Amino acid sequence: MDITIQYTFLPHTDAEASLAFYRDVLGFELRKDVGYDGMRWLTLGAPGQDAAVVLTPPTADPGITEEEGRTIAEMMAKGTYASIVLATTDVDGVFEQVQASGAEVAQEPIDQPYGVRDCAFRDPSGNMVRIQQPS
Repeated sequence: MDITIQYTFLPHTDAEASLAFYRDVLGFELRKDVGYDGMRWLTLGAPGQDAAVVLTPPTADPGITEEEGRTIAEMMAKGTYASIVLATTDVDGVFEQVQASGAEVAQEPIDQPYGVRDCAFRDPSGNMVRIQQPS
């Protein structure tokens, strides 16, 4: 089989703040910026890679009820709704740059028992962003 990852989705509560974080802080390139019915979807990816992250309004699916929307908002505020794991060859250097941007630090770089050194931040919408450096 020939299968690759095309997109992954993360919710956002503020398109401009999320764009600034993923583009200006993490260095992703903006590939698409789509607005519809008062909502906005942003597709970003690391330069030179096909896989992309789509930042999406968390309740854009018309099947989500009002109660589910409230639950999603509560989970996003706690940082327990969505996450992404990124990789780098210099987790300490990346940590310094992201921390300097004012991003909320969830975990400073540490060596994990499962063979990576990693750190974690929360993006402007509360999503957990883990950054790993394989051993």
